[in-house]
Amino acid sequence: MNAVFRPGSPYGTHRVLEPQGVMPQGAWKIDNTMSIFDNEILIDVLALNIDAASFTQIKQEAAGDLDRVAKIVQGIVETRGKHHNPVTGSGGMLIGTVAQIGPALSGRTDLKVGDKIATLVSLSLTPLRIDQIVKIHLDKDQIDIQGQAVLFETGLYAKLPADIDEKLALAILDVAGAPAQTARLVQPGQTVVVIGGGGKSGTLCVYEAKKRAGPSGCVIGVSPFEKDCARMRQLGWADHTLQVDARDALGLMEAVAGVTQGRLADVVINCVNIPNTEMGSILATRQHGTIYFFSMATSFTAAALGAEGVGKDVQMIVGNGYATGHADHALGLLRESPALRALFEELYV
Repeated sequence: MNAVFRPGSPYGTHRVLEPQGVMPQGAWKIDNTMSIFDNEILIDVLALNIDAASFTQIKQEAAGDLDRVAKIVQGIVETRGKHHNPVTGSGGMLIGTVAQIGPALSGRTDLKVGDKIATLVSLSLTPLRIDQIVKIHLDKDQIDIQGQAVLFETGLYAKLPADIDEKLALAILDVAGAPAQTARLVQPGQTVVVIGGGGKSGTLCVYEAKKRAGPSGCVIGVSPFEKDCARMRQLGWADHTLQVDARDALGLMEAVAGVTQGRLADVVINCVNIPNTEMGSILATRQHGTIYFFSMATSFTAAALGAEGVGKDVQMIVGNGYATGHADHALGLLRESPALRALFEELYV
């Protein structure tokens, strides 16, 4: 048998180097050699979209210096075989061109060599090799690179659409789970708080929440930044905008109570990229309400013990980045809303 096409696990466990016996996402280090196994797809990578929590941490560590950002990113990949930030535990996603498809996938995938795709699984489990960093976009959480990556047999992907710029599609698909989960959670007439409502995922969630809550519902966007609040007011999908730092739990609760006549929120969507916002989310939620923690900066311990400590019986949902049909759903939002598309084209194209 050709050594290039050794049989591999559908879940990529054959790539785990240390510690043995864990899945690729939980591994400290994986094998990022680019000779594919029989059930893998080799990708020539064009750009990485780094998870917001991860990129925020990297930029802070590098003090915004581009060379230091590049060194940190390359160091993570060289050390771990993947872009898995050891501080935040998060990764991101990528876009690239299909370079090779393992023979075991013949007839089992709609891909062909040359297709441009976005991976819909985290960089924290994706074997990655960076040959060169071409350009760093500090304001977009994106890095243009020359390199390669491997997609496992069970790895999710989306073909890049012809009618949407590829960098825009990369940005939107990275957070596609957030509006899809929002669509599931929000019911007509509900009060919804979106923490981080001026950011990328937050803007999509505010738009989706307004659609689902309808005219009888109430959508409240939260951000500590005036520019984000101004953008939310301009777009008009938030019924109220609150300029509050969500790390100030009591301050956020009081602000939400002030615009809901004390009722608080039925649903809270947390989209921030910084830690210590769990208690603000909990206190802003009514008894028996629901919190969706899309943020990768969320601490399960802080959320679980914090809710217990203040006597809040709330349903807390971990922000699974995957939901059935989430890619098509997110891209569909751009197609249905000219204002949403114009905003993201301004930011990411």
